[in-house]
Amino acid sequence: MTLTWVAVLLLTQVTGAEEPADGAWPSASSAEAVLPAPATAAGEGGGWNSLLRLEASTLALLPRGGGEPVGYAQLSPMLVVDGGGAWGLHMGAPVRLRLWGGEAGAGRVRKEDWDSLSDWGQVVRALKLGSEASAVALWVGALEDYSLLSGHLVRRYSNRANPDYHPAGGYLTSTVGPLFVEVFTSDMLGARLVGAQAEVDLAHVLAGPLREPGRYTLGLSAVREWGRAGGQSPQVTLAHVDGTAVVMVRPGFELHVLAGWGAVVGMGADALTPTLDMKLRLEVRRQRGGFRQGYFGPDYELDRLIAVSRSGTPVTQAPFPEGLSAYGEAVVGWDGVRLGEVLQRHLHLSVGAEVFDWGRVDVDGRLAVQLAERSLEVAVSGLARGLGQPGARHLYSAEVRWRFGRRLYALAQGGTRLYPGADGTLSPVAFASLGMGVDDAR
Repeated sequence: MTLTWVAVLLLTQVTGAEEPADGAWPSASSAEAVLPAPATAAGEGGGWNSLLRLEASTLALLPRGGGEPVGYAQLSPMLVVDGGGAWGLHMGAPVRLRLWGGEAGAGRVRKEDWDSLSDWGQVVRALKLGSEASAVALWVGALEDYSLLSGHLVRRYSNRANPDYHPAGGYLTSTVGPLFVEVFTSDMLGARLVGAQAEVDLAHVLAGPLREPGRYTLGLSAVREWGRAGGQSPQVTLAHVDGTAVVMVRPGFELHVLAGWGAVVGMGADALTPTLDMKLRLEVRRQRGGFRQGYFGPDYELDRLIAVSRSGTPVTQAPFPEGLSAYGEAVVGWDGVRLGEVLQRHLHLSVGAEVFDWGRVDVDGRLAVQLAERSLEVAVSGLARGLGQPGARHLYSAEVRWRFGRRLYALAQGGTRLYPGADGTLSPVAFASLGMGVDDAR
């Protein structure tokens, strides 16, 4: 796959792979949308390309449960270098300068953004070495909607869900004969989540290399939480065994069934056409002994501090009832002209939902649409955890980006976040941002 890195990082912030087992590099969720015309032309020609960008905006943080509002001027310089299909680099981080409000004696620069070694990882937005055809490949940067292969331990995980913690995660993939291995960490500069999954192509082992690899696989995954960065939290280690069988293959369509030692069975379907990329999954799961599938999920960085429950304790200590659940997930990309390798798409939808037989519902998702010849992008996202139970968690946000010149664009953002407090609580804060950006692609 030839990744047009200038296009990737203008359109989007690159994120974790949905199914790396298929060899795919991270899909993208647009956080920096609206592609300038020069980058499109540059990306098609191959060779080296580069992008310089600067965004200037205001940011207001408005505590919802009491507290003083704070306003910042936010500057976000960015540099993107595209070295072709084998490597690419995207650097840059926002610097927030206090304009008004805040604690007495607070410095000009928001200290929570840079008060730990892990926070310096945010300077690297994306580093890629190797491609899907490489025997060994590396990805470093922000993890968003990241799943570790089967996703039964790590699914739709974001390592920056805590707004005061900005690590650079990473993962390494390697293929040797019938064995595919992926190793990941949520924080390259701190002792946090570390995990791996190994999958064996059983048909390859029994009959040698096949024309269609990966039809029948057996995988083992394990994840360790060290809990020593981004706030202290209890340690935990989990493991899971998975088996997958592809039962139907048609041009542009694949149907597979799966099962896991962690008490899960399900099926999935993938469809790919020139204008549609769709992945669907449906599972029935059983929880027992405090374990649940997708333990390291979308809001785990908050759960590890205070779980969604009435106990007010970290997720490792919070009780989780035994029972059954149904889980569904859909990731859909559509374009009226033709799908690209990045999310230059008229519509992108990613949603996951789990319903438990004892009354709890978890939902998270994101929808982005591109309009007006791709000069306008509107995106909304939401997370609702523990619906139907005490202590339910709700987070929502929206973003609009509009390119009105060859190098100029406007942006607006707003929504809600949960900020960790010194007293160990999570404080709801509304945020709003408005600004402009300028870029130059070569």
